[in-house]
Amino acid sequence: MLISCTGINKFYADNHVLRSISLTVENQDRIGLVGDNGCGKSTFLRVLTEQELPDAYEHDEPVIAKAPHLRIGYLAQNAGLDGSKTVGEEMQDAFSPLLSARETMRQLEEKMAQTALTPDETEEYSRLAAFFETNDGYTTDVRIRTVLFGMGFSEGDLSRTISGFSGGEKTRLALCKLLLESPDLLILDEPTNHLDFQTVGWLEEYLKGWRGAMLIVSHDRFFLDRLCTSICELERGELTRYKGNYSAFTALRAEARERQQKEYDAQQREIAKLEDYVARNKVRASTAKAAKSREKQLEKIERIERPYAAAKTARLQFTYAVTPPIDLLEVKNIDLTVGKGSAQKTLAEGISFTVRRGEKIGIIGENGAGKSTLLKVLRNILPHRGLVRWAAGTRLGCFEQESESLNPYATVFDELHDRYPSLSDYEVRSLLGQVRLTGENVFKETGVISGGERAKLCFAILMMEHGNVLLLDEPTNHLDLATKEILEQALSDFDGTILFVSHDRYLLERIADNLLVLENGALERFKGRFSAYQEQIRRKTETEQAAAAAEKQQKQEELRKNNYRSKEQRSLEAKRRAEQKRIEQEIDTLSAEQNTLQESLSDPAVAGDYEAMHAVCARLEEIRQQQDALLDALILLEE
Repeated sequence: MLISCTGINKFYADNHVLRSISLTVENQDRIGLVGDNGCGKSTFLRVLTEQELPDAYEHDEPVIAKAPHLRIGYLAQNAGLDGSKTVGEEMQDAFSPLLSARETMRQLEEKMAQTALTPDETEEYSRLAAFFETNDGYTTDVRIRTVLFGMGFSEGDLSRTISGFSGGEKTRLALCKLLLESPDLLILDEPTNHLDFQTVGWLEEYLKGWRGAMLIVSHDRFFLDRLCTSICELERGELTRYKGNYSAFTALRAEARERQQKEYDAQQREIAKLEDYVARNKVRASTAKAAKSREKQLEKIERIERPYAAAKTARLQFTYAVTPPIDLLEVKNIDLTVGKGSAQKTLAEGISFTVRRGEKIGIIGENGAGKSTLLKVLRNILPHRGLVRWAAGTRLGCFEQESESLNPYATVFDELHDRYPSLSDYEVRSLLGQVRLTGENVFKETGVISGGERAKLCFAILMMEHGNVLLLDEPTNHLDLATKEILEQALSDFDGTILFVSHDRYLLERIADNLLVLENGALERFKGRFSAYQEQIRRKTETEQAAAAAEKQQKQEELRKNNYRSKEQRSLEAKRRAEQKRIEQEIDTLSAEQNTLQESLSDPAVAGDYEAMHAVCARLEEIRQQQDALLDALILLEE
């Protein structure tokens, strides 16, 4: 057990945010925490990390128990860093115990070089050295760069001051530091905010190998699916834990709510039956005793709470009347451009593809790749070069990312009524009620309502368009999990054609049967699910990394061979110089002997002795021949 809490209650004014919550986190747990906006998820994390204190309530005694020496790493949504430090300095702080140990070891080593260490100092040095090596102290720089580069930062960012980064970048840096600290329990509040596909994928892979426990708050269902082994749902202040990832959670929750609904309905029938008996028999003397018994029975019943699923939710259904031909759309050699005149910029060129009836196509790519521009070109609301040909009978239903077509000064009610004046006031209110726009909200101007409410209004308009082709630009932005699931079900049930832009990986995986990928100014079609595309990218990345590693190894081998040949050449050169020196010394020795012999020829004793004279002359000839040979050898060495 790493941490356990029981009897956790929290009030804000009269709002009972957390109700008698209990949770135990074991080592290696991977827990996802989900719930509607404002349900108290971040509050619970602050209580769990003792940044806020729980409130006393009735008989609950709040208890938070932790394992000894537990290290908790908590990434809040507004996590802060020291803005005066550079990125490198802030990341180094994650290894402060190791850096402190290294500094003490350095001081001891300096003393060791001058004098012998005391037994205590020797023991301290051994302990620090073992700690430093066990915790990979020699690889801190490598680990810092691995995490920073994986989270989208560069080598140049290491020397930048943190105050110069944007809010989103600071959140990513805080997450980097937290990962480097390697706490026993990692608590993350919306960690995938401000991250692109590539960075989220890297983070998922990194966390899959995490050795400690994790508690994650996220609206990214794909992220929860890949990492979590259990899901805790916070609903109306109560915490319920389900085994499995997010997909398993949705199925188990549906089963639990259905079971609870049946139990609730059965109990309500039993209560109604008892209440009816009491009402009919309480005043009659002959049956008053039995009625009193039924009253006591009613008082003892532990009432089952009405299931949360019984609350009203949005109802989305997209229908059409005209079925278009099978060959629905032809796009040939179009360019995607933004801006006008000298400010015009081409995002992609020569785009061609076809769409057949019933296909559901996800459009993906980095920000600024031209995804939204492509949808506008398909709607013929942007000028373009090339061909866009829709088949006869095609009727488009469109959802815009920023709700640009809405009149910001019109009320929600008027916006819908002005578009469809044949609808009665009751029909307009009913349609808005379907998307959960009710009460006074329908009389607010569309420019002041929330992003989620504007999206719901656009869905009401989309349902009225009865398009057999839906063009959707980021349809799940601003939606809570419940509405996302309802939208996904409606799109899954729709048997027409869908082309949609999205960064929602869960939506892409569930709805899109193939993808249009905008990348590097070109479009590539991938026929398959989003998970298959990600697997292809993963294999491609691994192949590229393996090829890069092989190329690097080959270069290192060539460099090693070059270094080896260079050493061999230096060795031969040294031998040549040594041989040259030896020959020159031998020539000098022979020259000295030659001079001595020539002087001896003038000696009368030698000149008068034929045999002595013959011996001197023979030796002089021999020296001459040796000198010639040595000079030839010297010339060869010099060449």
